[in-house]
Amino acid sequence: MTEAGVQVKEVTYLQAITDALALEMERDENVMLMGEDIGVYGGAFKVTKGLLEKFGAERVIDTPLAESALMGVAIGAALMGMRPVVEVQYADFIHCGWDQLVNVAAKMHYRSGDAVPMVVRGPSGAGLRAGAFHSQSPETYFAHTPGLKVVVPGTPYDAKGLLISAIRDNNPVIFFEHKYLYRRLKDKIPESDYAVEIGKAGVLRQGNDLSVITYGAMVSKVLEAAAAAAKENISVEVLDLRTISPLDWPAIINTVKKTGKAIVVYEANYSFGAGAEVCAGIAERAFEFLDGPVVRIASADTPVPYSPPLEDAYLPQVEDISAKIKELAAY
Repeated sequence: MTEAGVQVKEVTYLQAITDALALEMERDENVMLMGEDIGVYGGAFKVTKGLLEKFGAERVIDTPLAESALMGVAIGAALMGMRPVVEVQYADFIHCGWDQLVNVAAKMHYRSGDAVPMVVRGPSGAGLRAGAFHSQSPETYFAHTPGLKVVVPGTPYDAKGLLISAIRDNNPVIFFEHKYLYRRLKDKIPESDYAVEIGKAGVLRQGNDLSVITYGAMVSKVLEAAAAAAKENISVEVLDLRTISPLDWPAIINTVKKTGKAIVVYEANYSFGAGAEVCAGIAERAFEFLDGPVVRIASADTPVPYSPPLEDAYLPQVEDISAKIKELAAY
């Protein structure tokens, strides 16, 4: 299929990630994959299915269930010139490799000048009725750490382009891919490789009355709420952060200047989240442009419930976003 002279194909969010891995492994023989059940089994969510057969066991490596060791081996490989891409089965398990990521990988370039070109992929987020130990959104922990870039794509296009950029980056990138989106989102994207710049937000919908700033799985819900608001003559601008470390402050401030009102939506727990940092930055840098309070919408300050009704109540829903849009628009 060709659109505007570019060969495109419709893929899921999951397939976009698989394609990015395959393209980068074809392009650069130093790119290697490491993780739990990523080889023979094809990954817990089948993201790496077929890559073992294509690239061999020396580049698609099944590892023990030992995240600290896995991160340490990846750091060593990166220091020796490889470009390891590590998969943890669930983002929740990344905490077992905390010391290696936060105290070694993040600080290596600062203290020695050495590059550490590694990526850690973490299937994150709630919505799959997977309970408190398989549904977390831990991005804020790592965004707080200087030396780590933290990427949270919300579309298939960005998932592919940002992962390609992450693999090519010369220092550590934590790549949180929302598992609820894996097979639910589809889009037509270029078949060839392309890079989406890390640290650059994107305006997904133009608007004049207020801005909604978001990222990850909340992007789809915000777009749905914005479309509903348009039917009530409320013009909503939607800014997808894409990356929460570094944040694209010029894009954030520009959208606030344009509309004068801002809602920040994120899936992680309400308190101390990445969205709280965005709210604080708006208050510091764009206060004189505000025509109303900066509003936060996020998940409850509890572990993720297993019960479907409780999990739905825990997560921000389209109706929650719509209600706040109406409230702030009328302020």
